[in-house]
Amino acid sequence: MTAEPQLQEIADGVHAWIQPDGTWWISNAGAVHSDGEVVLIDTCATARRTRLFLDAVDKATGGAPIRLAVNTHLHGDHVYGNAMLPDSTVIVAQEHTRQGILHDFILTNTPPAWSPAPDWGFDAVRAPTVSFRDEITLHAGSKSVVVRHPGYAAHTVGDAVAWLPEERVLFTADLVFHQITPMIAMGSLTGALRSLDWLASFDAAVVIPGHGPLVPGSEFAEVLAAHRRYYELIRDVAVAGREKGWTPLEAARDTDLGEFADLPDAERLVLNLHRAYADADGTDISIPAALGDAIAYNGGPLACSV
Repeated sequence: MTAEPQLQEIADGVHAWIQPDGTWWISNAGAVHSDGEVVLIDTCATARRTRLFLDAVDKATGGAPIRLAVNTHLHGDHVYGNAMLPDSTVIVAQEHTRQGILHDFILTNTPPAWSPAPDWGFDAVRAPTVSFRDEITLHAGSKSVVVRHPGYAAHTVGDAVAWLPEERVLFTADLVFHQITPMIAMGSLTGALRSLDWLASFDAAVVIPGHGPLVPGSEFAEVLAAHRRYYELIRDVAVAGREKGWTPLEAARDTDLGEFADLPDAERLVLNLHRAYADADGTDISIPAALGDAIAYNGGPLACSV
């Protein structure tokens, strides 16, 4: 059974919502509290998990109002819980993320890719009402939360991190998967590689990844180096596969994952190869086709315990 999530105070008024085991649809989030105000960083995939998160934040902050909420990117495990936020909460996202959420195709027409199928508990997606292009600074009382886009696609086209410069706390969202297989199907392999140096430039003392356990700043360089090795593996497999005329699924089946073989959600290799092939061809990918290949590689539906 998956361990229960926990709200951890990692600096004064800065809370990380860590959801083990960080696999499909199980993501991290956060809350920043100061002077009787709260800024959320993301929500959760389902009504049940979002209620647990919001109840924990309410208890930790003495019922302080959630004035603002950030959506770090368009994926439902970080944004479907928007629907449970108070009507007065203003939701903020990078402009591409807002558009992606408005055009979400998973919640109301979930493909049979996961088993058991996610029990969302929502009828519709609530989109952000404020968007930005490059950077915006939000405030929970006296605490500043700098929300910044790298300037290019990486995990998705509209990724954003939340940076607290005084506390040196960095919420990376899905630009970092810690001890979980990364995914870039809706982003860019080149951009994912570029983002690693960009993330390192923050000089964070504590890092909250999109999935997986917290990363102390002293360990962040190695976490980023492991991401680089994984992305370079995807790049090299895609180059060799295209030269041989193989499909992404055929290339994946011929791949030795090496140090990454035991990471959860290994089937994301196929999704990532679809992205690398599309990048090389100057086209886009079909997410349903890529998911179908991931299921074939996995030998059945993808594990889900959300």
